[in-house]
Amino acid sequence: MLLVRLDNLGDVLMTTPAFAAVRDSLPAAHLALLAAPSAQLLRPHLPLLDEIIGFHAPWVKAGAAALAGQPPGAAERALLQSLQEASFDAAIIFTVCTQSALPAALLCRLAGIPLVLAHTRERAYGLLSDEVPDREQVATGMRHEVRRQLDLVARVGFVTPDERLRFTLREEDSAAARELLLGAGVDPARPYVLVHPGASAASRRYPAAAYGAAAALLRREGLQVVFCAGPGEGGLLDEAATAMGGGGHVLAPLRQLGTLAALVAGARVLVGNNSGPVHLAAAVGTPVVDLYALTNPQHTPWQVPARVLNHDVPCRNCLKSVCAEGHHDCLRRVAPAQVAEAAWALMREAA
Repeated sequence: MLLVRLDNLGDVLMTTPAFAAVRDSLPAAHLALLAAPSAQLLRPHLPLLDEIIGFHAPWVKAGAAALAGQPPGAAERALLQSLQEASFDAAIIFTVCTQSALPAALLCRLAGIPLVLAHTRERAYGLLSDEVPDREQVATGMRHEVRRQLDLVARVGFVTPDERLRFTLREEDSAAARELLLGAGVDPARPYVLVHPGASAASRRYPAAAYGAAAALLRREGLQVVFCAGPGEGGLLDEAATAMGGGGHVLAPLRQLGTLAALVAGARVLVGNNSGPVHLAAAVGTPVVDLYALTNPQHTPWQVPARVLNHDVPCRNCLKSVCAEGHHDCLRRVAPAQVAEAAWALMREAA
């Protein structure tokens, strides 16, 4: 069985309940995930999968950027050959409602995969053996992304009794996180709040200085505040720590996904943007304050205690990576005091 999910790591995490439904229904099947190369970081943490195949898809934004300057068709030909050699019996293509499944469906047909399931707006005819009409629109109140994918696999009888996100922590991840905290002056035995100011899209980033102001309010109550971010986001860490005015613990940008997940798992609360770490928090059961830009509505934290913060704007559901209006009001107008109070509320509920 080939499972296709070609966008961001957070999207892959939100599809893990659907993967689990396939695994629960077909326990002896070989499950291979075709995903962006960055998703291969998930391989040690998703034992329900047997294989992750990395592929830059030219019909996906990040994939097109990665393939810029390369000979057209080279990546596709190499992948097609490997898929043909694997002789998959079936495939499931997972997409958000604004994506077309047809490029991946054509790839599956050329690879000789006889059974292919996907949502589609256009008639797929011979490209899909099982097509689910996609009438979903980006709008407030729309179906959650996790539910969309669970509903898709349920159309062919694949279900799971456990609809939580999946992510397996290893002992070495927890050990690495503990060493990192100790090296930064954090006492792992005492409660800490983890603040992650990063996100791949500028439109989804709450101002780093506002994170620092919120952290300063949390620190006044004696709570340890730890800042972390991913590669290339060191500037956000510096800005947040400076705005806090001292007293925070800043970790170097993280490169190991397991270490980040262990840091999230050990925190009382994660405070972050609508990005991969929020979905990691949902997978490991850590409460989350989600500074949720109103670019699209279907990716809120799944089955975990959460506070979702934003300011309503008429340009909501814009689907933009950069604020087209230039004001970024859906996040900028959330006060740092609101962020701190949301974190405290989650901690009180968990006490």
